[in-house]
Amino acid sequence: MSSRVLKKVRVFISILFLLAFSLTFLDFRRILPEGLINTVTWLQFIPSVLKFINVFTLGAAGFIVVIILTLLFGRVYCSSICPLGILQDVITWFTSKFKTKKRKHYKYSKAWTKLRYGILIITILFFVFGSIIFINLLDPYSNFGRIFTFFGKPLILELNNLVSNILGRVDVYSIFPVESKTIAFKILAFQAGMLAVIVWMATFHGRIYCNTLCPVGTLLGFISKFSLFRIRIDESTCTHCGLCGIVCKSACLDTKDQKIDLSRCVTCFNCIGVCASHSVVYGLPEKWAGKKPLDEKFVKPDFSKRKFIFGTLAFGLGMAGFSRTQQIPGGDSAVSSDSLKVIPVNAVPTTIPEDKEFPVCPPGATSIELFNERCTACNLCVSACPSDVLQPSFLQYGLIGIMQPRMDYWSGFCNFECVRCLEVCPTGAILPLELETKKLTQLGKANFIKENCIVHTDKTDCGACSEHCPTKAVKMVPYEGSLVIPEVEEEICIGCGACEFACPTTPYKAIYVDGNFEHILAEKPKVEELINPMEDEEDFPF
Repeated sequence: MSSRVLKKVRVFISILFLLAFSLTFLDFRRILPEGLINTVTWLQFIPSVLKFINVFTLGAAGFIVVIILTLLFGRVYCSSICPLGILQDVITWFTSKFKTKKRKHYKYSKAWTKLRYGILIITILFFVFGSIIFINLLDPYSNFGRIFTFFGKPLILELNNLVSNILGRVDVYSIFPVESKTIAFKILAFQAGMLAVIVWMATFHGRIYCNTLCPVGTLLGFISKFSLFRIRIDESTCTHCGLCGIVCKSACLDTKDQKIDLSRCVTCFNCIGVCASHSVVYGLPEKWAGKKPLDEKFVKPDFSKRKFIFGTLAFGLGMAGFSRTQQIPGGDSAVSSDSLKVIPVNAVPTTIPEDKEFPVCPPGATSIELFNERCTACNLCVSACPSDVLQPSFLQYGLIGIMQPRMDYWSGFCNFECVRCLEVCPTGAILPLELETKKLTQLGKANFIKENCIVHTDKTDCGACSEHCPTKAVKMVPYEGSLVIPEVEEEICIGCGACEFACPTTPYKAIYVDGNFEHILAEKPKVEELINPMEDEEDFPF
C-alpha cells in the first residue's frame, strides 16, 4: 500500500469525527440520542479524565484508550480525534487558499519547551488544588464546544429560519422556524478573542496552539516520545530536497539535521505524502527495524502502515457508530421561551432588585463547589437544553467558573419532565438522576418581593407565577378585597424558575430563585384529597 494512503485515511477519519462533533453541538432539533452523544464524547481526553475521577467507572475511561493509541501510533488523537485540532486543519486549509505560494510553507522552529511544560504544570497544580480555570480556558474539546455553541449554532438557526420563511411562501411547512437565543455580549466577546487567537495561530503557524498552549497536546507529546510506530527519516535514501520540512505544520521536522521532534509531531503524514524518494517513513524505530543497505534500490513495503490504517479505520468507524436580548441590571439577558411569551405589563416599573446570594447550578451538579471543580465549560448542556434555561456564566460563579453553565431564569425555566443535561454531560459535573429524583431536587428557593408585584403596585390580578409552578409551591392567598397575591411554600419549592420566568414585571422580578450552595431534596408536594359531593347520594337512575 502506498505511503500516501496514510494521509488520506487520516483525513477521512478526521472528517468523520468533525462531523460527529459538529452535529453534537448544532443539533437544534435535539434528535440525536444521548447514547450517540456520549459515544462521540467518550474519547475526549480531559472530559474523560474528569468523569473517571468523578464517577470512577471503566465506562468513563476513554482517556486510557487515547494513551494506548498514543503509545502505539503517536499523537493520532491530536490529528484525527480532537475536534479543535481538526478545526485548526480546516482553518489552515481554507486560509491557505488566500496565501501566496511562499507563505504557504512552514519552517522548522525550536520547541517552546519551558512555555508548554510550564502551562501543563500550572494547569495540573491548579486542578490538584481545586481550580479548573486553566482547563476551562485551554481544553481543546471545551473550546470547540463553545465556538460551535456561541457562533455556529446561531448561524445554523438563522439559516433554518431563512429557509423556513422562503418555503412558507409556497405553503411548505416541513421546516419550521426556531427562536434563536442570544448569548450575552461579554461572553461572546471573551470567546471571540479566544477564537481569534486560534485562527491566527492556525493561519500563520499551523499547529502551534497544540504545541504551546494546549495541556493535552503537551502531555500526549511527552507520551509520544515512547510511541511504538513513529515517523522517521531514512538518511540512506534522503535527497535533502527539504519538501518534508515546508509542509510540516508542527514545525518539528529539522531537514538540516534530519531529525523529527516526536513530542511535537501530530502524525498528520504531510511529510510522507510529499517525499518523492520515500525517505520519510512511518513504522518501528530504526534500531528495531534495522538499517537498509546503502545500495538498496527500492524501499521495501512497511506492513506496519497497513496495520495502522486498518486498525485506526476500524476504530474510527466504530466510534462514529440567540433570542431578542433585554439587558437588566446585574444580569445577562431576558428572553422569551417557545412555550411562554412574557410581556411586561406593570404600569409602574419595579424598584427593588433581586437579592441573589448564589447562582443556580444545573440539577445533578450536587453543589456549586463540586460543579465548579468538575465542569470544563464545554457548554454541551447549554446546546442540548430544550428550554434554553442553561446559559454560560460570566462572573456569577466568580472568575473560577467563567463560562460554566448556570440556570438563567430570564432566558427560560427548567422543564419539570426534562433530564437532557443529566444525560449528555461528558465530565460528570452533572450526574445522572432518575426523573422522580430530579423532580424533588431543590436547586434553590423562590423568594417573593411584594413591593414589585403588580397585584400590589397596580392593584390588578396576575397569578402567572402560581399558574406555572409545577409543584404548587407558589400559591395565591387573599390580599385586598377580591385580589390575591403569591405566597411561597419553600419546603416543596425545587427552584425550577418557572415562577421567575413567568413573572411579567420589569426591570426587576417580583419573584426570583436564589440558588442553594448545596442541592437538597424538597418535600413532596401535598396532594389534597377531593371530596366527592355525590359520594353519599344515590346513583343517577340513568
